[in-house]
Parts: sequence; C-alpha cells; structure tokens
Amino acid sequence: MKLLSPLLLCAALLAACGDKQAPAAAPPPPQGGPRFSADLARTSHGVAHVRAQNFIGLGYGMAYAYAEDNVCMLADSMLTVRGERSRYFGGAAMPTKGVDGEYSVAIDYLDEHGFDLKNEDSDFFFKGYLDLEQLRAGYTAGSQDIRDLLEGYASGYNRYLRDHAGALPAACNGKEWVRPVSVDDLYLLIAEKALHASGQVFAKEVLAAARDPGAPLAHRRAGKAVPNPAALAGQFKARMASNGLAIGKDASVNGRGMLLGNPHYPWTSTDRFYQIHLTVPGRYDAMGVMLGGLPIVVIGFNKDVAWTHTVTKAAHFSTFRLALDAADPSGTTYMVDGAPVKMSAKTVAVEVLQPDGSIATKRKVFYFSKHGAVMVKPEAGVTWSSSQAYVLADANRNNTRLLEQWLAMGRATSVRDMKSALDRITGLPWVNTIAADRDGNAMYADASVVPALPTERFLSDCLVFPALLGFDGARASCGWATEDGAPEGLFNPASRPSLIRTDYVANSNDGYWLTNSSALLLGPPPFGYSPMYGAVGVEQGLRTRIGFGNIDSMLARKRQLSMDDMRELMFANHIYAAELVLPDLLPACAAGDALVAEACRVLAAWDRRANLDSRGVILFREFWNAAAPVPNRWRVPLSEADPVSTPSGVAPAAMPAMLAALKAAAEKMRKAGAPLDGKLGDYQADIRNGIRVPVHGGVGDIDGSYNSVHMGSELGADGYRNIVWGTSYIQLVGFDASGPQVHGLLVYGQSTDPKSPYYGDQVPLYSAKQLQPLPFTQDQIRADPNYRTQRLTE
Repeated sequence: MKLLSPLLLCAALLAACGDKQAPAAAPPPPQGGPRFSADLARTSHGVAHVRAQNFIGLGYGMAYAYAEDNVCMLADSMLTVRGERSRYFGGAAMPTKGVDGEYSVAIDYLDEHGFDLKNEDSDFFFKGYLDLEQLRAGYTAGSQDIRDLLEGYASGYNRYLRDHAGALPAACNGKEWVRPVSVDDLYLLIAEKALHASGQVFAKEVLAAARDPGAPLAHRRAGKAVPNPAALAGQFKARMASNGLAIGKDASVNGRGMLLGNPHYPWTSTDRFYQIHLTVPGRYDAMGVMLGGLPIVVIGFNKDVAWTHTVTKAAHFSTFRLALDAADPSGTTYMVDGAPVKMSAKTVAVEVLQPDGSIATKRKVFYFSKHGAVMVKPEAGVTWSSSQAYVLADANRNNTRLLEQWLAMGRATSVRDMKSALDRITGLPWVNTIAADRDGNAMYADASVVPALPTERFLSDCLVFPALLGFDGARASCGWATEDGAPEGLFNPASRPSLIRTDYVANSNDGYWLTNSSALLLGPPPFGYSPMYGAVGVEQGLRTRIGFGNIDSMLARKRQLSMDDMRELMFANHIYAAELVLPDLLPACAAGDALVAEACRVLAAWDRRANLDSRGVILFREFWNAAAPVPNRWRVPLSEADPVSTPSGVAPAAMPAMLAALKAAAEKMRKAGAPLDGKLGDYQADIRNGIRVPVHGGVGDIDGSYNSVHMGSELGADGYRNIVWGTSYIQLVGFDASGPQVHGLLVYGQSTDPKSPYYGDQVPLYSAKQLQPLPFTQDQIRADPNYRTQRLTE
C-alpha cells in the first residue's frame, strides 16, 4: 500500500553524546612549546593541505587556510549567526548578496523557501531559536577531539585577522564588523547549517509567534482553525540537488570500488564548498571539501573509502498541535495527558543601527513547549488561539553531533566500518550517504536524523494535520518514539533504509526505494519504512531516471566500468525529457504553423544533449520549462516495477498544449534575438572579472540532465548569465593497490575574493570537462608543480 509521504525537507541533529569509540585525545604540547602548530601546504588551484600533530593544531591551520581565501564571507556570516546584522547594516537591509561570483550570505535556495528575511528578522530568529547553553552542554558531552578542533579553529581565524589587519580584501577591509571569533560563535555557525531545511524553512512562522514584551501573548480567538494545506504549497519547494554513484567490485574493471560525488550546491553563498586535506598522523587523514566554514571534511575520501552525500527525501521535523489550558488566560499553558505544562519564554534583544548612526535596542519574546518553538501561519490554519497552538519539533535544533559524525566517517576503514559509525552516532543532518571502498563494496544509507514517528502513528488518530506532519501534542503517546540504539526521539539503524551491494548503488535526491534498479528497497513488512523517509511507488525525477538509465545501459554494454566510464557518465549531458517527449512531439508538428514547423526541424536535428556545441537545447529548455507542468502529460503511466523507464511519451490530449508551449518558446527566443538553433556555449556562460567562460549542462530535475547548472538570469540577448547553484564539487575516486586514485574539481574555485588567483580559476576546466588529479600522499603533494608550504605556530 502507498502511505503518506513526508514533506520534501531535510535537516540535522539533536544535542547528544559524542563518538565514544574515537581514539583518545593526544597529550597536550610540552610546557613552554607552542599551543598551536600546523603545516599548511598548497597545491595546484589553491587546494589546502593541513597537517598537525593534534586536533587543536589541525583546526588552527584549517581556519587560517580558509580565511586566506574567504575571510570576508566568514566574517559576514558570523554576524548572521550571532544575530548582529542589524547592528552594522541596519534592520531593514537584506543580507549581503554577491555580484558576479563575489561572496554572498543570502542563501539562494533558502530564499525560495521563505528565508528572505531582512536583517532585523534574521537577527531575532537566530537569537531566539538557537540555544547557546544547550549547544555548550552538547559539546561538553562530546569528544575532546572536536572541542580541540574548534578551539584551534577559532584561534587560527583570529591569528589570520591579526596578521592581515588593514590588508583584508576590499569587501571587508577596515570594517568594524570583522571581529575575532570565539568557540561559542563556532557552535552557532555549525548550528545554522543544521537548520537549513527545518528551522530556517519555518523562520517566518516562528517569528510570527514571537511577541513584543508586555504585548498580548496570543490572538484571543476562540475555537480551532481549520487546517488549510493549500497555504503550505510553496513552503516546501525542493531545490538542493546532488548525484552520488558508488560502484562495487562486480561492476568495476579492477574489482575495487569507485565513487562519483557530484553535489549541486550554491556558488556564492556561505554553503560554498572548500577543498581541504586534513591530517593528524596516525589518527585522521581525509581529503575532500568543507561546507562553508564548517571545520571538517564533509564529502571526501581517505586511503580506504570514499563517500559523498545527497539531500534526502526524509523529513527531520514534525509539528504538534497543543491543547491549551483554559485556566491560563495568557495562553502559555498546554495540557499533556490531562496535566498542565507551562511553556518556557525566551526574551532576546537586537541592536539596530538607526539612520542617524545611533543604536536602538528592540526586544521580542519567543515561546517553547517541550516539543519546540511556537509557530503561527494563520492562512494555513496554524494559529495560536485561546484553545490551541502549534509548535515546531525540530530534530536539528541544538545539534552538536554534526562534526562528530563526519570525523568518524573520515576515519572509516571500509564501507561497513562507515556504516557502523553512522549507526553509532546518528549525527548526519539532512543527507543520504553513498560510499565505496577499496575492497569493492558500495553502500547507500539514509542515516540522517529523523524523528521516530512509525507508520502506526500515521495510521492512527494521532495525525491531525498531515500536510504539516502535525500530531496531537495533548497525548504523550503521539510524540516521538524511543528506540533502542538511537538518541532520544530518533529512529534507530534497524528502522532506517540502507543497502550494501557489490554492483552499484546510486541516489539523485529521490526516494530511497530506487537505490539499485534491480533491487528496489521497500523495507520490512508489513508497512516498510516510516512515511517520514518518503513515499514509495511514486514517480521519480527525470535527473534520477537519466542517472539510472545511463548506468544500467552502460553496464549492459560493458558489464564492468572504468574511471573513464564514470567520467563519461558525469559529463554526458543527456537531456532525458527530450528522449521521452520528442518521439511523439515531432510527428505532431504538422498540426502547427510555420514557426512550429521550424522549431521542430531544429529539435529533430539536435543531439539531445547540453554540450557547448549542442544546437537546439536552448529551444528545448524554453519549451520544456513551459510544457513540464502540463497536467496528465504522459502517455505511458508509471509502472512501480519500472520507475526508470516510466512514465513516458506524450498523451494525445496533452499534445495541443505541448505545441502551444513550443510556439511560445520559439517566439521568446526570437524576441530575445537568439536563433532557434543557437549553440549552448554562445548563450550560457559564467562571467568572472569580465572574462566570459561558456558552461555546459542542463537544468537538472525538470529536464533530466544529470550534470545540472542553474543560471542567475532568464534568457536574454546575451543568453543565460552566471551559475548561482548546481554542479559545484566533482569527486571521482578509484582505488588500486597503492591507495586512492582521485580526480576532481571545485568548479567555482577556492576563493570569493576577485583579486585571488583562485577566484574562478577552475571554471575553464569545467568548461573543457577536465578533471584534475588530487594529490593525497605526501609524495604526491610535494611533487605538485605548484606546491608551497608554510608553518604556523602560536
């Protein structure tokens, strides 16, 4: 049976214990010696290699390296998590947005989810929603390695500010808001990452429930509002995308594992990746990328295993409808199993720069039940009335296991060892994991933090607002369950989807159930996995389908794949929507006018790819952007047994709308001055420092392009301009007897400073589909033609 699908959201972690199986902390440095010491090497394209004898030194060198390339972005993002943007930029201003590749702290994909907050609202949200005391307690309960890493990171960043006072990049040089950071600031920085697809998605709703001190605490309307799911339709628009493919020994030419990691992340925001190699000899040696200023390798490899992530379909929050105590006129007491429980209140102050240069202080009060923050969205029926209120139960809030999990993953010696680390810690935020090891094993796992709401809860009267994952907060039995072997309120490993195979596993942000096309992952009987992990037996995205289609067809031809084959899969640039639609559309062109006939001739001659020299892809993109939403468009319906090939074809009843969309697309191109058969490379480019670099790739989910780029402008006379998010880091990892063999790119480059040599220097490599070798061993690093090194001590 098909069960309720959870919302398209993702997120992170609950504060809890650390990794108890991590190695013991290194002894402190000798008395009188430097507390912080690290060697920082650079190889081609500014890839940073940090080597230290302990984790405090590792953090120190890592922060110094990151600041060399992105100091202004990190300093600006600290204002966000501290809740200090209004103090320096004014309350009505919006967060800093970059231009032509310069840094931004406005997160593009969250803006479309409603996180387009002016500074004052952003400040109130982060000060009100994050709980520094809980974060401190969580890290105190965690490992010494992580505490050392963060102490070193704060000190390394502050050292960089001292060393370069008065000589920072133009975007922040001499600015009073560039200030030293503390470990507390880093707790907040990490917590912000964990909120991306839960707390931040509901930021406006949480803010709407906050009150000015002394103001009435609730809208005193009697009765219960009627839930209106339609008002939530735009709340959960999924944007983040990635591809992950792990090949096992049965499908590999050398009998060892291979991994393709292809995350599609923002190009200019604080969620940019950064290439880093971190080594504490004998204790940790991992290379890959950091996420923004997050001080750990989040996607990467070591000598034995490689891993990547894709954003999961699972939900990492729920909501609860509270029944309020009629005896409390303030509306801040709720009932659980007939007993009254008082909400907690948190008053926060935000300093706001005034037009005359003075500083005003504003205050708001936020309210919390034991489940989470009170939220209000009246148009959706989410109200705070005299009888009820809604709260957001967020598994991301007060996250402290994030770094713990990635540290353990970087130490893994095999796929099964990595799976054990995921099971032991349950610390990943909002991502699936795809991994391969040198022994030829491939793994998929959704080991992210998911509230333990089993299928039985969804089938009971506990579920009161399905569209909002809303459960009855008046009954304790309707809350998050407790499962053995998992942090409180989260699903344990036995309840989570995972698969280890020796042929392949893959994911492109669709459901866990399509991880290998010959072995659908449906879960244990009778219900399978909880609806919190997503629906099964539903139509998959076109990017997912082209990925599996290309893998399966290549394996059918070759049986075993090489690293060159993996590269071909990455850069094939097939447009799957064209394969599904054009066989029916082109014969129907006779029903159109002369312009439609001309457009059809162009599409008939097109190679159905999004390469630089492809002619017709722009026309198809404009057509399909309008045609994809046509209802009942498929001629062949979905077959749950064949989710890769179905649905397909154009339904006869949808053909008139398709032809109308094609004509509109042709008219749009003519108006823009673009020929219908214009080459993609002439009309799609990234521009840095006035230099135009043509870029290949389709849009992704809508058109079925595995390699995806999202441009910052609509089609104009100069085409599509500048990538805002999409293919960002590419990691192709294989293994031989000597260790990992790795090629990759950080497409937008290491730095957000336009004067840096690493500002966009890798975009031309992407344009030419040229992955670069990534040196991992000390011999490889020293042999790099651009190798240089420095020692940092304090």
